[in-house]
Formats: sequence, structure tokens, C-alpha cells
Amino acid sequence: MKKSILLINPWIHDFAAYDFWAKPVGLLYLASLLRNNGYHVHYIDCLNPCHPEMKHETHVKPPKRRPSGDGKYPKENIPKPEPLRDIPKRYSRYGITPRIFESELLQIKKPDLIFVTSMMTYWYPGVFETIELIRQNIPDVPVILGGNYATLCPEHAARWSGADMVISGEGERSINKLLKDLWGNDLQSIPDMKNLDSYPYPAFDLISRKDQVPIMTSRGCPYRCTYCASHLLSDGFRVRDPVKVVDEIEFWNRQYGIMNFSFYDDALFVNSKDRAIPMLKEIIRRRLDCNFHCPNGLHLREITEELSNLMFKASFKTIRFGFETVSVKRQAETGGKITNEETKEAIIHLRNAGYKPKETGMYILCGLPGQTASEVRESINFINSCGAKPVIAEFSPIPGTPIWDEAVKASPYNIEEEPLYHNNTLLPCQGEQLTYEMYIELKKLTRGI
Repeated sequence: MKKSILLINPWIHDFAAYDFWAKPVGLLYLASLLRNNGYHVHYIDCLNPCHPEMKHETHVKPPKRRPSGDGKYPKENIPKPEPLRDIPKRYSRYGITPRIFESELLQIKKPDLIFVTSMMTYWYPGVFETIELIRQNIPDVPVILGGNYATLCPEHAARWSGADMVISGEGERSINKLLKDLWGNDLQSIPDMKNLDSYPYPAFDLISRKDQVPIMTSRGCPYRCTYCASHLLSDGFRVRDPVKVVDEIEFWNRQYGIMNFSFYDDALFVNSKDRAIPMLKEIIRRRLDCNFHCPNGLHLREITEELSNLMFKASFKTIRFGFETVSVKRQAETGGKITNEETKEAIIHLRNAGYKPKETGMYILCGLPGQTASEVRESINFINSCGAKPVIAEFSPIPGTPIWDEAVKASPYNIEEEPLYHNNTLLPCQGEQLTYEMYIELKKLTRGI
């Protein structure tokens, strides 16, 4: 008899959350791999913003969604965790209600195994609540926890999550051994981990409302920015054939009518002559009626006149870039991925291609250890003077990154012991030269531009 496996995308517990075209891509890749090996797969998305049963939850305000596939989540105010009790903000559970989640659990025939994924380290309370309700409703079924939080805080997850097992890194690398240890079964169909084109498409068909689909063109990143965890979450930098990427886009567009696609690659435009440019040319050649969104920080250094024109012609609508800071010293210290002159030149190319200033978002990191308010203000003014939109990205310290030890020393919070203090809402590494009040004024400055 075929084994049945349940995959769950847990809630977010936070002060704020917005759906920037998010989907649990890693979990859905795992779903396809399991199905290809004969397992029955079920999926529950606690973050489903459009669950049909939510219309009966009259105490929850329907979230505003955009035709492009992004928008707000449903949310309910919940008590703040003890470490955050003094933060003067409302704390919420984002996603479907617990009643709907428990109902979905009970509608599924008891599975043989349950996988729960995770994202931000400081979102672990939503993971814990998910696992707790699994235990109450489906006892005696092994629960496996993976994802970003499990990878970055494995000891914390193993001690407190309630999962039977915590796995780190990419799930496809662990799944065969895990299933063999449990049931003595070897997977018969396993993709070549070095060849991303050998992976099956993610099981987006399991998503009830397919208003957008994230597309993976690569994993990892060749850069080593001191604040970034990319190299901790992925094994090396691996890329797909750009034509096969477009094959996948066309598949979801033709088969399911998907018109909005997002890219969360850490290095979408790196080696653009061999990757992004052929991909964009192929999208244009096939005349795909699609829009593309890049909420993650794209690399400015790769932006040329040719690439800018192709992006605009291929309908890249939402574009965000990782500028980070105007400080030449900090640019060098954090990875050296861009200079001010390169930024100016890139923005000129984007403007000439047809992008308006408000359409060209430049992320500016705020709250790095030792950073001053004046540095952030100068960065905002610099981007504004170049004709682009400054977007503040609050720094969140991540265990294992090169800047982590510096963050531990700088933070007024115990970020080593409590992942809740990684929350960027707190400005975890704020100090006398960049207080929370100064940060609020800087936010107002960007809104006035």
C-alpha cells in the first residue's frame, strides 16, 4: 500500500506580514519528488489568503489582494510572546483560522508522515502552533521540520518545536535517507542535485488559487555578502538552462492560465549574458502574455542598456535592487557587490529603458551593527538624486552569517538565545547613533519622496 505524506506551510506570527508573491517553493518541489516516487501527497497552506472557508469567519476581515498575485494575508490579533511583551505594537497570526486548519487536518485520511516547513527564524511561534495542533488532532504520526528556521537555528528547533526530527538544508538532499530509515524504502526517481533542470516542476497544482507562480532559475549565490544567509541555505551556486526556465513559465501559462510570475533567486541576473539575457529574449520571442515580479534584491552591477531594455520589453513590472548603502567603506566591508558609480549608471539604463523612478526600488539596509542614521539618510538622498525609489530594508541578524558575531555584540537583545529578537521590526542592532525614533523619521523621509 502506498504511503501518504502530508506537507504543511505554517502560520506567520509577527507584528506585520505582507504576501510579496510568496509560496513555499521548497516544500512544493518536495511534493513533486514524492509523487514521482509513488507517494500520496496532501498539502495544507496555513497562509492561504483566499481559503473559501474564510468567508464564514466573520470576525476576520477579508484581506485586500491585487490582480498581480500579491496582497495582504488574513490576520487575527493574538497575545505577544513573553520576550516581545513590551513592544508597543499589535501581534497577529497571519493566515487561515485554527478552526479551518483543524478541519482540514481531520478531513485528510491519517497520513503516515508529516512535513512542516519554516521561513524566518523569528516566525517560529507560528511553526510551534502548527505542530501543536497537529499533535492534538493527528497523534502518533511522525512530524519532520525543515526549512530556513530549522536550518539556521537547528538546536533551538530540536529543543522547542515539538517535531520528531529537524532537518537542515535542502530537503531533496535528506529525503531519501529519511524515508529509508523510516520504512526501508529507497526512492527510485531522484533528481541530480547538481542539475536543477533534472528536478520536477514544483507541485503548484496543489495550490487552490493559482494567481501567481514563483520560478526558480538558480539556487545559491556566488557572492558572500556578510549579512546574507544564501550560502547557508543552499549548497553552492547552481543554475538552470534559461530556455528550460522559459519552458516552465510557458507550461504554467498555457496549462493553468498563470499570468504573473515571481523570481526569488539570490542571483537572478548574475552572469546575465549566459542566463538572464537569453531567458528574456526567449520570453519575448514566444510572446508570452505574462508579467514578472522581482521582490528580492537584484544585482545592480549586471544592469546594462541591453538588459534594461529586455526587462522592460519582457514585462518585468516589479523590480527591486540591493543597493544597501552609500558608504564606500561599508560597501567594501559587506561584500563589495556594487559601487555608487555603478549604481548611477544602472539607474540611467533603467530610466532610458522606460522605468519610472517609483518603479525602480533600491533597498537600503537600515540597522546594521554600528550604522548611523546619517549614513542611512545619505543613502536615501543618493538614490533619490539618481532618479530611483529608496526602500528601507530593516536589518535582521541571521545566525551563521559573517556579520553575526558583530551583531551579537551590538544588539541590546539576547539574539543568541532568542530568535524572536531577530525580528527586523525591533531594529535588533539599534544603538545611540541609530535609535528606533531615528529609524521612524528615516521611514517618513522615504515616504515623502
